[in-house]
Amino acid sequence: MEQSPLSKMPRIEVVDALRGFAVMAILLVHSLEHFIFPVYPDPLSQPEWLNILDKAVFSIIFTLFAGKSYAIFALLFGFTFYIQLVNQQAKGKDFGYRFLWRLLLLTAFATLNAAFFPAGDVLLLFSIVGIFLFIVRNWSEKAILITAIIFLCQPIEVFHYIASLLNPAYTLPDLGVGKMYGEVAEYTKSGNWGEFLWGNITLGQKASLFWAIGAGRFLQTAGLFLLGFLIGRKKLFISSDSNIKFWIKTLIISAILFAPLYQLWVELSASDNAIIKQSIAVLLDMWQKLAFTFVLVSSFVLLYQKEKFQNKVSNLRLYGKMSLSNYITQSITGALIYFPIGLYLAPYCGYALSLLIGLVTFFLQVQLCKWWLKSHRQGPLERLWHRLTWIGSK
Repeated sequence: MEQSPLSKMPRIEVVDALRGFAVMAILLVHSLEHFIFPVYPDPLSQPEWLNILDKAVFSIIFTLFAGKSYAIFALLFGFTFYIQLVNQQAKGKDFGYRFLWRLLLLTAFATLNAAFFPAGDVLLLFSIVGIFLFIVRNWSEKAILITAIIFLCQPIEVFHYIASLLNPAYTLPDLGVGKMYGEVAEYTKSGNWGEFLWGNITLGQKASLFWAIGAGRFLQTAGLFLLGFLIGRKKLFISSDSNIKFWIKTLIISAILFAPLYQLWVELSASDNAIIKQSIAVLLDMWQKLAFTFVLVSSFVLLYQKEKFQNKVSNLRLYGKMSLSNYITQSITGALIYFPIGLYLAPYCGYALSLLIGLVTFFLQVQLCKWWLKSHRQGPLERLWHRLTWIGSK
């Protein structure tokens, strides 16, 4: 077991900016998805140029951000745990058990966000999987890395595939996710506030967790948490010549791996074999997205070494400092814009217009961040979470 450093870690600006980038990307993807409310204009009612533009916007945004923004968010969750752990160790305290309380508090924020987000909220998944960080907090770096690799190799998906080879009649368990989301869609369309809010925090959250099981998100999230924790231990976000070389190597290796992984995923996704499509193809989908995630992360970190780039993304740094507040208010805003409980603009907004709405929402949130952070060190929900975390911490 390695000895933990005892000096307090300062706030690292690139992490705030990278977190802001991830939350902005999540907003843009969710806006295009109408916050998981797939109601769009009839293509026949639009001019052809607008249909072409919509397809281009969808392809670009989803290729760049879908599945990658979530992965960055998860990496930084593990990194933040490391910072909190080290800062408490510097005071002679074990942050582990307080972190478990913090995860319990996170379920409350997940419930608040899920109330306006029919697909269920990833924060609930984070609050469950975060227990792995508590377990490994004193492990060696080698043990954590091996565990992270095992998680990211998706042993459950591999088991499904091997089982199908041994028994051609083998089928994947039916978790009933499609049926649950069908019910979610029905009460969302009704526009009844009571049904919408209650259904989201009960059935919607259940459907989200069951979907995460089938999509391999539980183990992937655990692996990403542990990688983020390791990045913190190795201090890889701190600017230094050795770290710059590390991120350059990461960029090159990730870029090289992405192309063949993506091509394999495309080919297996088109397979007639249902088991392959739902196991090995799922695994490869996560790997190709993980490779591209590290292309984005390493590129961002390397660019951030330039003062000119730092100035251009200064708004992302502010946005990242209020990531929880911005993430939850995104869902509330999206529900009021797109859903029948609000303005119900979904049937009138194609992908291009939805992207514009997402960008305007981002701009307004940034202005609120600037105003709030002039007189506060943290966002309102971050401040509440922090205060509740330190109960009995004198």
